[in-house]
Amino acid sequence: MNKAVEVRREFESFDSPNPKSPYVVMKFGGRSVASSDKWRAITQLIEERIESGLIPVVVHSALAGVSNALEQLVDEAVTNGSSDLLKKIHTIHAELAKELEVDISCIEEYLQTLHELVDSVRLVGEVSPNIYARIMATGELLATTLGANYLKNIGLKVHWKDARNLLVSVCRADVQERVNFLSASCDFEASPQLQNELSEIDGFIVTQGFIAINPNGDTVLLGRGGSDTSAAYLAAKLQARRLEIWTDVPGFFSADPKAIPTARLLHELDYSEAQEIASAGGGILHPRSISPVRKSGIPLFLRCTGHVEWGGTTVHHSKREDAPQVKAVSQRSGLTLISMESMDMWHQVGFLAEVFSLFRTHGLSVDLISTSESNVTVSIDKNNGLVESSALDDVVKELEQLCKVDVIQECTAITLVGQRIRTILHELVPIFETFEEHKVHLLTQAANDLNLTFVVGAEHGYSLLQKLHGHLVKNFKEGMIFGATWEQLCNVPKEIIAIPSPWWFRKQDELLKLSEQYSSVYVYNSESIQESLEALQQLKAVDSVFYAMKANSNVEILSLIHDTNTNFECVSPGEIKRVLEVIPAIDRKRILFTPNFSHKSEYIWAFEQGVWVTLDNLHPIREWPEVFAGQDIFVRIDTGEGRGHHEHVRTAGSLSKFGIPLFELDELTGLTSAAGAKVVGLHAHTGSGVLNPENWKNTGMQLARLTEAFPQVEYLDVGGGLGIPEKPNQKPLDMNSLNEALSEVKNIASNVKIWIEPGRFIVGHAGVLLTHVNQTKGKGEVRYLGVDAGMNTLIRPALYGAYHEIVNLTRLEEKSSGLFTIVGPICETGDRLGSDRMLPETEESDVLLVANAGAYGYVMSSQYNLREPAPEVLI
Repeated sequence: MNKAVEVRREFESFDSPNPKSPYVVMKFGGRSVASSDKWRAITQLIEERIESGLIPVVVHSALAGVSNALEQLVDEAVTNGSSDLLKKIHTIHAELAKELEVDISCIEEYLQTLHELVDSVRLVGEVSPNIYARIMATGELLATTLGANYLKNIGLKVHWKDARNLLVSVCRADVQERVNFLSASCDFEASPQLQNELSEIDGFIVTQGFIAINPNGDTVLLGRGGSDTSAAYLAAKLQARRLEIWTDVPGFFSADPKAIPTARLLHELDYSEAQEIASAGGGILHPRSISPVRKSGIPLFLRCTGHVEWGGTTVHHSKREDAPQVKAVSQRSGLTLISMESMDMWHQVGFLAEVFSLFRTHGLSVDLISTSESNVTVSIDKNNGLVESSALDDVVKELEQLCKVDVIQECTAITLVGQRIRTILHELVPIFETFEEHKVHLLTQAANDLNLTFVVGAEHGYSLLQKLHGHLVKNFKEGMIFGATWEQLCNVPKEIIAIPSPWWFRKQDELLKLSEQYSSVYVYNSESIQESLEALQQLKAVDSVFYAMKANSNVEILSLIHDTNTNFECVSPGEIKRVLEVIPAIDRKRILFTPNFSHKSEYIWAFEQGVWVTLDNLHPIREWPEVFAGQDIFVRIDTGEGRGHHEHVRTAGSLSKFGIPLFELDELTGLTSAAGAKVVGLHAHTGSGVLNPENWKNTGMQLARLTEAFPQVEYLDVGGGLGIPEKPNQKPLDMNSLNEALSEVKNIASNVKIWIEPGRFIVGHAGVLLTHVNQTKGKGEVRYLGVDAGMNTLIRPALYGAYHEIVNLTRLEEKSSGLFTIVGPICETGDRLGSDRMLPETEESDVLLVANAGAYGYVMSSQYNLREPAPEVLI
């Protein structure tokens, strides 16, 4: 059967309240419209619907990355900063126009208006909600204009419509003005007028998501992710036959599939379940997009633009009553808890009404609520960007007149979503045990019995998410509810992967021969290390590279790195001594010492060695000024924002122990002056595993602005954290874009030298861990492979919840056939190297390879259980 016919039958198998409606609303996300390949796929989808007698109404977002660039553009314009962001936005659209063979002149008017709006912001030094909305709307206007022109050029009868002529927002008197502009709502009653208007058009419609107009004729936004909501509004107003959301994943999963590859696709959900998952941080769909279609009973289909064959999630009025079970676990960060305590609230009429009226007055929407006789705790979600810190401060001050108030910042909500959860609480004992060593600030169970939410500190969110899903996954059996895992869906044959095969794939025979000598062994490839160093040397904007040797302090690797004129960043006297032992004649200024909460003696010793020393905290220079007298020093700055793949590797922000916060800089200036120390370098490091080049640009720009306070600065160290691909088919860090980003910093701070300090980028993918299978075990639906290497050899999966690709090196050419959990011999439940990995049938003595093990592997190993960790070999 033709695939298009299969898909059509699947869509039509779900009842629609409007079976005779000619309209199908199709929404495409930013990544789905960013290349000619994707547009060819979109064209095929549109043509299939036209052939089946439907009229598509195509709604799509700005091109991937453009909305973020526009936000940054506004921020820089407000501070009168200069950048190439306007040029970047133009280039992104010009390149797509060239791919699509569309005349770029069709969008010049929008680009010119954007220039004028940004110039007006730069002139006054502030941006009103009205102007901000107009600037942000440009992304959708540019993208849909290109898309409509492409479709017209290939012969389709397409009509471009301005969404501001289709959707009018409702002004809410109970919210701040900026909310009405930046997170507007529209009515979604059926509109015969709009239906009649579009019925007179010969062809189909392309329009924008995210934007609408208010009754005064001003442009408004529907909030980030608002393109989903736009599509849902139009589906409801047109009484469409169905709504299709096309994006880069096929639907809802049992967890975030890009964080947990073993998450399973959810085939069907009731509107209420989808609402809960989306609201809890499910990510694939904006929560506000469900109400319009739910009210009208319009089925909603989630699909992947490039992979129709994957199927997806269907959201509708489910008539099937599922057995009680948890279907998904989600994480939502950026919450602030406000705890209010007073004995006076007990049986006091109107107390809560007065409390919540204060939140309403200050435009704050309460998210979660937990109550007792003398305490009420609520959460405020700051993710929408509409909560101003001043509003929080103001409401706390007024609440303090009524009760004792405690504010807990930087929290994460972990939510279990499913059917009739109260009836299976006894089955969730392992879930509750997961929180045994974590402080739960708030626990709520929904009145509709669809969710159970734990609020914890943000630093624990990611690891808890992985552990909880690990407990639940054994119940997620493929069938009516659950589909394939993300890892199974993405199991693309290596021969069609555009990314080059890793070095260990090419050296399979050599590695297997080497494994005969060891039960487990770390193997490092010198060629891979040299390739990484060469890539760093191509960064023309960088003056010096310092290897963060805590990643791997193997003496042979240190010698290899030194031979390329790379410097060393050390975090302990032991690391400095290791460098001096291996390279005794090294220039001491090629060593940067970055201590953190270290003893006074370490600073004294480091200065005596003549190496660069970094001040990470005010305490040393405040309490031991004589140690810093007459010294040139670096200062590590906490930029206030941490990034990385896990909370434990984010090294800036309010929850990090690293760096001097910005509010202490005035005191720092006075202390360095009093001690007679000269600040010659500014240093910041926001985290590890980062793949966005803008990270180092933002860090560098912030440090460059601080040179005004420290005029003797000669060096800006923008840190490391350069990420490497963690999973198959993940794109690596774009080094050309990184060079461009740092060049912008160089242009602003032309009188200083730029340093970076990568560690894992140099050695991470150069190392693998080889380990033999000792035993196999089947336990119900869970199949275990017991290997020689445990968490004493590689602790990252247990400590961080880190993902390492695992392959059966013995059977590398064989097709994967099942899911396996790989465990070690350590007497700990958490001794897992990987859960639910797709592997071929595996036997005792097979050799498994754990990839990306060259960094933070052997250096973090131990003799726990008195077991020796795997040794190291350089090839």
